[in-house]
Amino acid sequence: MSVVFVRRWLVAFFIAIGIILIVTLSLRTSYQESYVLEAPTTEFQWINIENLTEFRACRNSIQGALLIVDERGFVCSRKDLSASGCCHSRGESTKRYECTDCQNNNCCSIYEHCVSCCLNPDHKNLLEQILNFGSSVPNVISKSVSDQFELCLVKCRTSSKSVWHENSYKDKTFKHCFGLSGPDFATM
Repeated sequence: MSVVFVRRWLVAFFIAIGIILIVTLSLRTSYQESYVLEAPTTEFQWINIENLTEFRACRNSIQGALLIVDERGFVCSRKDLSASGCCHSRGESTKRYECTDCQNNNCCSIYEHCVSCCLNPDHKNLLEQILNFGSSVPNVISKSVSDQFELCLVKCRTSSKSVWHENSYKDKTFKHCFGLSGPDFATM
């Protein structure tokens, strides 16, 4: 065999290996991108929170140092939290659908009050609008919540609508919002 013949086979072999490597990497990248873009789909279900009692296990907001909000819309201090995770409905610090620290634009100064106010049945139409808006655009959050409690927990967290230039709040006081729009700029 001639040297030229061996060189041609080696070049062809390395080119084939290179093509296989490029195709493999591009398929892996496109698979990873499609996996990231697909949102988990959870069936949303409205829960009648008026019928929930404190004598069953409750989900609550967990992280509050001073206040907790449960899935029934009650806000309480940690001392009024029962072992089941519910706020005692007759606790001295317990209030239901607490909106006193919220503005007309549905932005509140306290996260737990935002969630409690959001859970008020009077806001069901607004929450339905949020869900309908979320289904018309790619929105991982609206597809990952299963009921109004989870939706309110997510909506009341500060979001990109609450910040300006990604590093300062539009309104440092009323930054927890559950409406369709974020907070207005605070007047100095």
